[in-house]
Amino acid sequence: MRIHKEGYKILIILSILLVVVNALTFWVFPQSLVYISIASLLIFLLVLQFFRNPVREIIIANDNLVYAPADGKIVAIEKTTESEYFKDQRIQVSIFMSPTNVHVNRNPISGKVNYFKYHPGKYLVAWHPKSSTENERTTVVIDNGEEEILLRQIAGALAKRIVNYLEIGEEVEQGSDMGFIKFGSRVDLYLPVNANIKVEIGQKVKGNKTVLAEI
Repeated sequence: MRIHKEGYKILIILSILLVVVNALTFWVFPQSLVYISIASLLIFLLVLQFFRNPVREIIIANDNLVYAPADGKIVAIEKTTESEYFKDQRIQVSIFMSPTNVHVNRNPISGKVNYFKYHPGKYLVAWHPKSSTENERTTVVIDNGEEEILLRQIAGALAKRIVNYLEIGEEVEQGSDMGFIKFGSRVDLYLPVNANIKVEIGQKVKGNKTVLAEI
């Protein structure tokens, strides 16, 4: 299992803490060592799975196909006004990432990064109506040469750190890593109103595997 680089520091620190806890238990409460060791292993494995980074090759590379940028469940498909960049009507597709999902975020199309902005904010639960405008978030716009799509990484009650690797003017490749949301949350996409949506509410999707729309 590949581990994402965002997990290296956390896993090392956690390992040290768990070793210390087990050592202290051995010296002070040796009769409890078995239980503490089992609990430590479970905690480590739980955190480890947050940072797994499976290899996900795109089978059909096509910038007219918008691939899921994250694993999770489709929780919204609706026409709405995008007020930060486009300032017009778009189709919003939202993916909720639970703590058990892969947390890597990937570029849904290839193209040029035309816009990037980080917004500090609150940590409302990801499904809260105001989370997309009040929570900590990043906004990225990628232009495939014909259309622009906007992606928004949104922090939630558990997600206390959003990482995004993109820069304005950068050329990105479909399926490559764009960022990471630690411990789950939500990713919103804003697509042209004439986009042909390929998913439905409640559907589970996988990054680089599920086609969300054709533009």
